[in-house]
Amino acid sequence: MYAIIKNGGKQYKVAEGDILKFDNMSLEPKTIIEIKEVLAVNAGSLKMGTPFVEGAVVTAEVINEGRDKKVITFKKRRRKDSKVKRGFRRDFTRVRIVKIAA
Repeated sequence: MYAIIKNGGKQYKVAEGDILKFDNMSLEPKTIIEIKEVLAVNAGSLKMGTPFVEGAVVTAEVINEGRDKKVITFKKRRRKDSKVKRGFRRDFTRVRIVKIAA
């Protein structure tokens, strides 16, 4: 059984026991969250939503919060003496999918 959910403008295919990194939600560890934006559920047969499946809920538990590795963006325009170097670290909330209820 799996579901396709929407969180923070992104879509994720999840099954029970999966561990995901969502955008930062500022929640304490062991907090239970319910995601009601379920786009599709497959429990033997695929059930699609328009846009969301009615009555479907994905329950997740917050594991921790943290920051990802630094991503460096470097732009260089050749022969123009122009270059830009920037770093970015994404804040995330790590969650474990506990239950998918269709």
